Amino acid sequence: MGSERRELMRALGARLRGLRTEAGLTGAVLAQRAGVGQPTVSKVENGRMVPSLDVLGRLLLALDLDESASREVRELLVAVEAAPDAVETSEEVPSGAVLDDAVRSARLVRSFQCVVLPAMLQSAEYARQVFASAPYSTPEAVGRAVAARVERQSLLYEPGRESVFVLTEAALRTWPGDPSLMLAQFDRLLAVESLSTVRLGVIPWRRAVPVMPRHGFTLCDRRAVVVEAFRGERVVEDSDEVAAYEETFRRFEEAAVFGREARELLVRVMREFQELEDSTTH
Repeated sequence: MGSERRELMRALGARLRGLRTEAGLTGAVLAQRAGVGQPTVSKVENGRMVPSLDVLGRLLLALDLDESASREVRELLVAVEAAPDAVETSEEVPSGAVLDDAVRSARLVRSFQCVVLPAMLQSAEYARQVFASAPYSTPEAVGRAVAARVERQSLLYEPGRESVFVLTEAALRTWPGDPSLMLAQFDRLLAVESLSTVRLGVIPWRRAVPVMPRHGFTLCDRRAVVVEAFRGERVVEDSDEVAAYEETFRRFEEAAVFGREARELLVRVMREFQELEDSTTH
């Protein structure tokens, strides 16, 4: 990482730490108010991690800053992102961590996926494959990211939260590792599908899609959408763009099967993976 970027990250972290101290808050209290993990606050304040725009916005809101202070901190973030070697922060936060942080504070999560299974539904080993395939990943960073993702999944069980997932059948059949990994993953999907706080739908391959899918995305309440790309994620908060993604999700949701039909489809594909595993072990 370039020295200029490192210094700017330290300056951003020191300013946030100073503002938190002035507000009389501990790192743990700030993390709780902002709906982010305490390790995230610690890493940002120590200049070891660049926060996403969404995370920074929630920290600023939790600090209850005036417009002048908020603008100063946002300008520091802009300077950090403009400094050389911006992509190298992926060693500290693998692709996927931005999504995990955004989901934490949402009461309504709606996710459409056409290739990779939704983050909140991934088994630990599936998640490990996802993080390890990201550019600039390291074993240490992958381990931390997997642990954080599994911890986030406890949100599925909290009363008052609602999660809606729509997958294409292709996402169920796009697999890393080996068939045994996917068998465990299907156990996870079937268990989650039975939760009262979750709706899991699948668009069967025999059914035409209403819109040609180009990438996965996750709507967090009605305030933001996390758009997932090969090299990372982008948080979109523009109201018109969020509304457009909401309409797109609605169309995918209408094309999907839920309940008994979805479970039958999951079991059918799972049996195919069992046959595949049997054929490779004999």
